[in-house]
Amino acid sequence: MRAHLGDQLVVESPATGASRRDGEIVGLHHDDGTPPYDVHWSDTDQVTLVFPGPDAHIRHLEHRPGRTHEPPRTIMDEAGVVSARIRLDGAPNPGDIGRRVAAERKRQGLSRAETARRARMAPNYLAYLEERPADPSLASLIKLAAALGTSVAALRGGGVDLPPGQGQALLHPQLRDLSPDECRARLSTHGVGRVAVSTPDGPAVIPVNYAVIDDVIAFRTAPDSAPAAAVGTDAAFEVDHVDEAMSQGWSVLVVGPARVVTEPDAVRRLADRAHTRPWAGGERAMWVSIRPTRLTGRRISSADQ
Repeated sequence: MRAHLGDQLVVESPATGASRRDGEIVGLHHDDGTPPYDVHWSDTDQVTLVFPGPDAHIRHLEHRPGRTHEPPRTIMDEAGVVSARIRLDGAPNPGDIGRRVAAERKRQGLSRAETARRARMAPNYLAYLEERPADPSLASLIKLAAALGTSVAALRGGGVDLPPGQGQALLHPQLRDLSPDECRARLSTHGVGRVAVSTPDGPAVIPVNYAVIDDVIAFRTAPDSAPAAAVGTDAAFEVDHVDEAMSQGWSVLVVGPARVVTEPDAVRRLADRAHTRPWAGGERAMWVSIRPTRLTGRRISSADQ
């Protein structure tokens, strides 16, 4: 059995010969077109890895230059199982793997069509992987890594324990200030940030789990911990994000007086609205709040954004 991209895989009923299932072949795993195949089933809109049995045959379609295929409208996990349905004509919302694939492809000056040809997959399937938070199979990652001259580990984000920012800088970067509203949007409601304090051993910057409640930065700590040294001072609190795949990022700096929250109602409100417990564990019942008096931020992006 041999197939091309765009051919149909038809599974016949052994008893009646009637068509039972059919789907479009959107991914090949061997240069000679032999199984297995990534198949987009017409009845379920799923894409699965298929090892055809004796009741299956290929319906060869005419392969014309520029022929396009309807992409799957699904979110697939590594086994090809659908976890949700989503249209591809909405705003792109790529996942980490998709961003890394797209960034490496563009860095090498490869078109999507050429990359798909090298990886033996349908161009629209590659578009799906680049534009949606997909979780492609290991076989698909191996083909993409070979097509791009990289490794599966790199596409999966290998080296995440290394300091960020070791990738290549953008060709035409721009650095611009963020407005107060943009800063608040990036602070969001919670996450991990860093508070700068002065300790007996000198300056220190400590990561803390924080929440934004009523426009105030709040985090839990212990009275004898380093973050507690911020209390009674004008503290600096920073949040940032580096997109290694796209070589861009942003940072937001909050400056304001830090104090201990002691009012019982205020403590209960913070505890009720906190999204996460401190990752460091242990007893951390002291709430510290920082009310911003200065809010600034910067963003690095490509000049055309």
